[in-house]
Amino acid sequence: MNGTKAIAVFGAYGHTGRFVVAELLDRGFVPLLSGRDPEKLEALAASRPGLAVRPATVDDPASLDRALAGAAAVINCAGPFAVTAAPVVEAALRAGIPYVDVAAEIEANLDTFTHFADRARAAGTVVVPAMAFFGGLGDLLVTAAMGDWTAADEAHVAYGLSSWHPTAGTRTAGAVSGERREGRRVRYSQGRLEYHDDALPTLKWPFPEPLGAREVIGEFTMADVVTVPSHLAVPEVRTYMAVEAAGDLAAPDTPAPTAVDERGRSGQTFLVDVVVRSGAAERRAVARGQDIYAVTAPLAVEAVHRILTGRVRALGVASAGAVFDAPDFLGALSAHLAFELHR
Repeated sequence: MNGTKAIAVFGAYGHTGRFVVAELLDRGFVPLLSGRDPEKLEALAASRPGLAVRPATVDDPASLDRALAGAAAVINCAGPFAVTAAPVVEAALRAGIPYVDVAAEIEANLDTFTHFADRARAAGTVVVPAMAFFGGLGDLLVTAAMGDWTAADEAHVAYGLSSWHPTAGTRTAGAVSGERREGRRVRYSQGRLEYHDDALPTLKWPFPEPLGAREVIGEFTMADVVTVPSHLAVPEVRTYMAVEAAGDLAAPDTPAPTAVDERGRSGQTFLVDVVVRSGAAERRAVARGQDIYAVTAPLAVEAVHRILTGRVRALGVASAGAVFDAPDFLGALSAHLAFELHR
């Protein structure tokens, strides 16, 4: 592996990108600031003296090559990933470095698995899509809960978000995904993705205390339906969202998140409750923390750290649970989230 500490961050000036840059610095890495807007990059660099600025656009492969030159890895934080993922993966393959992104877009993540699995494996590198709160965290929790099970009948991922103030990037990604689905909804059932027009049910989910039983939107499908089945034999993967958070996301006038502490985190709290079932047996994993965008940064940076230090279980395109030791990975994030296993 490349011994340099330089990590290219594409979309460095975005909401999540700024958290990633700060986390890299805290961990002793040197972020290379990249993205499509030179002025925003320069403004970010002014607050982080000494960091290199490398403007690049996804329709200019040479600019991406310059942005990744000398980097040990790249973290793509720039959505919509339906537009950015493939060009940045291509640039990472040309550079011979690992690629990690924070995509929550179901179809974009599917595209990465579909189009780059063979090439990344042949190159002997690692490409990890959805290394974020949605997709990566859920996959790690499901994998940890599974333990020594090689298969399960069902995996349920319930998101107990206190609120959801979406960023502009979240709204744009949702619009792009909606267009790709022609307005339909998606679920993972009987071992495959299904697109449908059914209304989503409102259910009660028994979250652990202190949250307790709460109303959730059933089949509120997130990127876990791509990451979990990519490596685990689970034919039913279902995700749920607290009704309050779903309402915030749906409302067009919900404001973007605002900082409430010195780390720039919002006041949003989360509890992710994962249940896997095999026959009559049930296992559970729980994660608690603050700010879904902020916690994405340690997830992505820990992934890069482990890849660069050789602590991986797979090459090619792989989800978090496939490429990392899930309980150990989650335990390493104790400064950012509380993790419990119940088997």
